[in-house]
Amino acid sequence: MRRALYIAVLSTALLGIRCGDTIVTIPTAPQDKQTAPAVVRTIVEFRVVGNASAVRVRYSAPTDGLTQVITSLPYSSSFTTTADSMFLSLEALPIAYPIVLNFPFLSVQIVTGAVMFREATSNEFILNPLLISGTWRR
Repeated sequence: MRRALYIAVLSTALLGIRCGDTIVTIPTAPQDKQTAPAVVRTIVEFRVVGNASAVRVRYSAPTDGLTQVITSLPYSSSFTTTADSMFLSLEALPIAYPIVLNFPFLSVQIVTGAVMFREATSNEFILNPLLISGTWRR
């Protein structure tokens, strides 16, 4: 019993001596941390231009859903998104053209991040809608 106690005391003393001093390093400058990737924002813009005197415009946006307005031209609406993909649609229906007009013109455009995503044009007096849509991906 005495021998076991002697061995326990001796091994504890040897372990304490063997560990020595603990060295603590204090940083003197900020260290590089892993940062999250930057959030990329994209501006999506709906544009309608032409020489119609009145137009009904419908477009879909994630914040407002389907929006419809009756307006004069040019018309523009935009929103900012951080999504990597989304479905976009834009429809314009000319309601009336001026009485004295030789060359009717109507154009609808979806621009994402200063790049033309979709575009359609018409140069007829027929009052049919212009519709563009698609799934945009970053």
